[in-house]
Amino acid sequence: MFSAQWPVWLAVVGFVLAGAVTVVCSVRIVSLGDTLADRSGKGEAFFGAVFFGLVTSLSGIVMTAVSAADGAPQLAYSNAVGGIAVQTLAIVAADVAYRRVNLEHAAASEQNLLFGCLLIVLLSTALLGAFSPDVTVLGVHPVSPIMVAFYLGGLKLVQGRSRPMWLAVSTRETRIDRPDEYDPFGRRSTASLVGEFVVIAAVVVVGGWAVARAAESLVAATGLNAGFVGAVLMGFVNALPETVTAVTAVRRGALTLAVAAIIGGNSLDALNLVVGDVAFRAGSLYHAAGPDQLFLTTAALLMTAVLLGGLLLRQPRGWWRLGFDGVLLAAIYAGAVVTLLF
Repeated sequence: MFSAQWPVWLAVVGFVLAGAVTVVCSVRIVSLGDTLADRSGKGEAFFGAVFFGLVTSLSGIVMTAVSAADGAPQLAYSNAVGGIAVQTLAIVAADVAYRRVNLEHAAASEQNLLFGCLLIVLLSTALLGAFSPDVTVLGVHPVSPIMVAFYLGGLKLVQGRSRPMWLAVSTRETRIDRPDEYDPFGRRSTASLVGEFVVIAAVVVVGGWAVARAAESLVAATGLNAGFVGAVLMGFVNALPETVTAVTAVRRGALTLAVAAIIGGNSLDALNLVVGDVAFRAGSLYHAAGPDQLFLTTAALLMTAVLLGGLLLRQPRGWWRLGFDGVLLAAIYAGAVVTLLF
């Protein structure tokens, strides 16, 4: 049951159940996270990008690690970068949920812009690793510790800003990140909220393991392309936490948190490649990546650049009641999926 391939029907059930559990957990975690962000004083952007990003990325981390350890490096790689692409698309879903104005206009944040730049740096470094010499040290490619160093350095730069050097023009539609006056968990201690946060994270981890096993079984039983299964099927479930979190946060009025959960989650998901590289003992994960995986990485880079453009331009209204970036993100992702199929 835990090592053998699952029959197709069980793999499908595993996908559906893991997705359902992820949705329920994500809705709950938004309420907890919004309150913890206020109590910690870290703010929605940093808390959402780091702590929310960590919890919502846990399932993807487990998926990548399990697939890589089982000798399916292309599946592991596709899940990591495919999840980033789908999660970037979650901005569109959150934008649709917030009908007053374009979400990128209302949720202006210097920290979110910096996290977007960090994501581009991490994905670019992974691409450089794929085209660098195929060497490993203790089974790990040198680019993996470099990516970790870039991420930690990026966090330090983002958190260490004593005062912003870039300010978004405030309009009547801009939602400033301020602590809520009403604490829905006022009768509960911070420790109990953190404890529940951790329990939910553990459930998400189990869901990630189930999805990885289901994906491997589908590839083996149906002959589907590993790039497609990893990027689209695993990537969809991988992106559910960020998507549900973003939409729920928007409905609660935590707009900065919604964007931060997606961009910060993407930055952490880029480190899934490091996890996969460590778990894949047959060599470098970056060099096991095929054309489909490199194509996906490039698509994720393009989508991130478009999103950053939207966050900088801050259109109040754009194409089809979305910003130009929302329409382009949907078109780029659809094109990437069609390309993987054929």
